[in-house]
Amino acid sequence: MPLYTLILLPFIGSVLAALLPTNARNTESTLAGVIALACAVQAALYFPEIAHGGVIRQEIAWLPSIGINFMVRMDGFAWMFSMLVLGIGSLVVLYARYYMSPEDPVPRFFSFLLAFMGSMSGVVLSGNLIQLAFFWELTSLFSFLLIGYWHHRKDARRGARMALTVTGAGGLALLAGVMVLGHIVGSYDLDVVLAAREAVQNDPLYLTALILILIGALTKSAQFPFHFWLPRAMAAPTPVSAYLHSATMVKAGVFLMARLWPVLAGSPEWFWIVGTAGIVTLLLGGYCAMFQDDLKGLLAYSTISHLGLITVLLGLNSPLAAVAAVFHIINHATFKASLFMAAGIIDHESGTRDINRLSGLYKAMPMTATLAMVASASMAGVPLLNGFLSKEMFFAEAAQLSASGFLNYGMPIAATVAGIFSVAYSLRFSYDVFFGPLAKDLPLEPHEPSRLMRVPVELLVIICLVVGILPAYSISGILDAAALPVVGGELPEFSLAVWHGFNGPLMMSLVAMAAGLGLYLLLRGQMRKGRFTEPPFVHWINGQRVFDGLLAWVSYASWRLRHLLTTRRLQSQSLLLICAVLLAGGAPLWNSGLQPGHLPLAPFSPAFAVLWFIGGLAALATAWQAKYHRMAALTFLGMAGLCTCLTFVWFSAPDLALTQLTVEVVTTVLILLGLRWLPKRLEIPPQNDMWGAIKARGRRGRDLAVATLCGGGIAALSYAMMTRPFEQSISEFFLERALPEGGGTNVVNVMLVDFRGFDTFGEIVVLCTVALTVYALLRRFRPARETIDLPLQQRVLPHDLLTDLVNPRNARDTAVGYLMVPAVLIRLMLPLATVVAVYMFMRGHNEPGGGFVAGLILSIALLLQYIVSGSQWVEAHLQLFPRRWLAVGLLASLVTGTGALLFGYPFLTTHTAHLHLPVLGEIHVASALFFDVGVFSVVVGSTILLLIALAHQSIRSHRLPGKDEDDDVSTGPAQIGKAAGGL
Repeated sequence: MPLYTLILLPFIGSVLAALLPTNARNTESTLAGVIALACAVQAALYFPEIAHGGVIRQEIAWLPSIGINFMVRMDGFAWMFSMLVLGIGSLVVLYARYYMSPEDPVPRFFSFLLAFMGSMSGVVLSGNLIQLAFFWELTSLFSFLLIGYWHHRKDARRGARMALTVTGAGGLALLAGVMVLGHIVGSYDLDVVLAAREAVQNDPLYLTALILILIGALTKSAQFPFHFWLPRAMAAPTPVSAYLHSATMVKAGVFLMARLWPVLAGSPEWFWIVGTAGIVTLLLGGYCAMFQDDLKGLLAYSTISHLGLITVLLGLNSPLAAVAAVFHIINHATFKASLFMAAGIIDHESGTRDINRLSGLYKAMPMTATLAMVASASMAGVPLLNGFLSKEMFFAEAAQLSASGFLNYGMPIAATVAGIFSVAYSLRFSYDVFFGPLAKDLPLEPHEPSRLMRVPVELLVIICLVVGILPAYSISGILDAAALPVVGGELPEFSLAVWHGFNGPLMMSLVAMAAGLGLYLLLRGQMRKGRFTEPPFVHWINGQRVFDGLLAWVSYASWRLRHLLTTRRLQSQSLLLICAVLLAGGAPLWNSGLQPGHLPLAPFSPAFAVLWFIGGLAALATAWQAKYHRMAALTFLGMAGLCTCLTFVWFSAPDLALTQLTVEVVTTVLILLGLRWLPKRLEIPPQNDMWGAIKARGRRGRDLAVATLCGGGIAALSYAMMTRPFEQSISEFFLERALPEGGGTNVVNVMLVDFRGFDTFGEIVVLCTVALTVYALLRRFRPARETIDLPLQQRVLPHDLLTDLVNPRNARDTAVGYLMVPAVLIRLMLPLATVVAVYMFMRGHNEPGGGFVAGLILSIALLLQYIVSGSQWVEAHLQLFPRRWLAVGLLASLVTGTGALLFGYPFLTTHTAHLHLPVLGEIHVASALFFDVGVFSVVVGSTILLLIALAHQSIRSHRLPGKDEDDDVSTGPAQIGKAAGGL
């Protein structure tokens, strides 16, 4: 099977799990388990190919013109991480089947879990730096959804937001860092980057790339000073905690540091940044873990400490330390996942995770207690367990550090102190919970869980024992294959034997265990007396306090900025936007200047001059009438738009003319709906108010100056561009290739659906987002009370969406009055407009037209039905579901684009065919036709959705006093509420 199925299958399973019924818990868990296990087996079968330094590469063309393709790459290190992600993921799925309550929305849980699994597989297997950054952000997104799974709980919501904020911000820094790194190397291909160590470290941008990449890695792995988010993520269900904090989410950061170790490590900057963050995190996490009363809180801080240990090893710039880091990644994943699951079993069967309430559980659940004690002993580094081996390697590297000054003595001391802390908090987890008298005041009577719920813990603990007792036979080959790509060359000599004689690392281990036992006994007595409610001496480095303060400051600053820049008047906001655009456009020209070209001017055309004279008068009239009569201003604005449309025709741009014309009609109708929600116009000052008159004239003079600068600047820029020769114009490229490569003679349409199809796809995604955002915002919008609280004699009950939008007697300020057009004629226009839309759509690839124009034409026809017939007739005869139009449009465009990938072509590559039909003869069909179907559907759906959103507000503004605004009303077009709710 292709390597990319390890990424694709979990995402497919995520979609399927989301579609399953809520009560099918067995089906959902079976689906997730089968997918995870199948991927794990497939990954395991790749081991012979990568065991001795082999690399598997598979590439799918995506954006080859800019060097970005979808590339999957597996070497020994990626294989090891894939087995952790998929293997432990399979065990977590089995565990979650019995942990999750039947009342929980289980389809959502397994859907998020599989999507996260696919995202993590994408990070591990990415062979392209940009692709890695993309999947990196996906892990932040889906971890946010998993941590906030119990969204009814405040701590879950806060923990999820904190995790997303910290790791998401780090992901943005990572994206910038890999872009800088790719710029230095000249490629984003991971193999090319890993082979460019000298070029990268000798480049002036090395430090910039290093800092940005390390910000992304340290935030994801909860390293100091970003460690505070991980304990707050414990609000997630225990299967999520076991998965995210043992093998996936928090391991992504150390994975990235190890992945880029061959190219970024070895410098003093790497040593000091990575080593300092790691050693502080190692000690701080272990120290805080000893004082935690919550089992998951203790495991969270211990995870921070062990991640700090791995970070320290990667920061020592030693190949043997890098091997030890890889080894501890494996060991930590096994014992930490088993400990989280054991903590979940204790919580599930006793009803609490409070260590102060738990005791003597060995009597009630001896099997679970034995498994948990073995795993906690591995976490403490007890001999004959896997944690002891990697801890010994860490002690050896700390003792042999060749550095100047205090580091020669400080590093071994810090390593030993961290070992003391790990023994102390491991004893708190095991002895305090499982020994002593059996607790009597527990919410539930503790007992052993279901046999299958305990199986994942048993398997992981067996691995801890086997690796700890027989390391050379069980893990040696896997460690060699995983560590070889990290060190970037030949493996250093090392031995995984259990016994190396009495040496420095062993003495450090014995001291750590003895002192850890003494520290535990001391703390146990003090904590039973209630002396410690939080870790002493660390309140002044509380990262969460800093985060909350920074968040509060940003919120306050944004409020102040919003208060400064926004007003209730649209004119002021528009002025600020236009001035910002004017400065942004004028600043480059101010420095470089704008020199016109030397091409001769075209002959003077009186007709064209008259056209522009009319357009200019219409624009001036728009500005003038906006002060007195908005309806008249909108009419003049339409005249200016029509002149622009004729200008496009004059310059032989019929596609632009069609688009301009249809957009003018649609936007005019939508603006008509929105006119009544604009702020009140400024009143004309009285004749005797001299100061008010001066202010009004000054304001209009200011607006005239801004308009003159904008218009003059655009005119000067256009003149300079149009008088220059285009020896290397991009137009020639499209003119020459539109027909042979795009299969169409309409160059504009071929550009939109073929050459720049990716841009068009992004644009329709934005269009969908805007339509849905407007609809979502206006659903909760309530009109001003002065609009609602009108006397009944001034109120019109809106039996029509647009015709009776407001009282016609106030037509001076209204969107539209009664239209004196027979409704039957407009209804007859619908099939005619549909035929025209189909015609424009079908001819678009070779003649002016296309999906965008066709969608606008059909939208105009539907808008006219609403205007003259009312929503009651429209909804009775036409079942319009705008959100479905949007969904179908996006899916059609996406499927068309990905279809090219199935044949080995880049995304959105167009293919053409000539069909010979009996009656119609030869018909030219391009795959871009189906992409254009998506564009057409999105345009129609977004236009109708905006119409419904705006019209819905008109209904609310006319509800009778005392009527609940959330109730459906019979005095207005009730179908609009039905349509809005069932879109």
